[in-house]
Amino acid sequence: MVKRTLHFGNPAHLSTSKQQLVVELKNEERSTKTIPIEDIGVVVLEHPHITLTSNLLELLLENQVALISCNNKYMPTGLFMPLEGNSEQTERMRTQIDASEPLKKQLWQQTIKAKIHNQARTLETLGLTTTRLENLKSKVLSGDSSNCEAQAAAHYWSAIYGTKFKRERESNSPNAQLNYGYAILRSVVARALTASGMLPTFGIHHKNKYNAYCLADDIMEPYRPFVDLVVIELLENEEPGEELTKEHKIELLKLPQLDMEIGGLKRPLFHAVSLTTASLYKCFEGSQRKIVYPEM
Repeated sequence: MVKRTLHFGNPAHLSTSKQQLVVELKNEERSTKTIPIEDIGVVVLEHPHITLTSNLLELLLENQVALISCNNKYMPTGLFMPLEGNSEQTERMRTQIDASEPLKKQLWQQTIKAKIHNQARTLETLGLTTTRLENLKSKVLSGDSSNCEAQAAAHYWSAIYGTKFKRERESNSPNAQLNYGYAILRSVVARALTASGMLPTFGIHHKNKYNAYCLADDIMEPYRPFVDLVVIELLENEEPGEELTKEHKIELLKLPQLDMEIGGLKRPLFHAVSLTTASLYKCFEGSQRKIVYPEM
């Protein structure tokens, strides 16, 4: 079953009763709705006047729901995750932390190859040449020591948006839409890593001491082109510099339900990420040699 993504952009009180999420809207109608918690995968809180009960938080954690809070600019900034996400968590975390540097470099090589592959397929979908990216993909070394990822990104974004475009944290399109989509993706990946018994903190490549989600940032890389394509299609008929709108958010919140091919099967992104994180742990423990990533 595909888990639901819920977005709350208006004042509301959220509580629970009989394993249901109870939503009391603070509007003139004072309407109440209920949703089975087991059906929920992601909850996004985007209004300062939303209140939650502690019982609800407990049930959301028990059901591995990713709870995302937004700042006053309506951008996702916080993620509430369970401390215990797997019955073998201690053993799995120890296995993750003890992974050797050569193994992590090999896994990062696989990750970057998968990312560049999907970037090339994105360009192909847009009718653009993929020769440069295909060439870079073939040259990715262990640990990406030749920095093919950065070279591919420079070519990729220039091909799509022109040479003056820069990926950064700004409020105008397409960066605003990309940032919002990536934040949703990041939360889904962090949730899946926790459910697989691993710490989203300790990455195979990212090592920023200020980043609590280094591994999530590593594993989401091959998924980014799927977000890119959604944003490109979303802004296709809009004026340059358009800010992030409610309509954009509605479409981007559908990302966890986006279908993709992974391991020869079609799965929604929400489930595909779980297959990826499960395969990552198998690589850490030595029963598998390759991370399973989706192919565009």
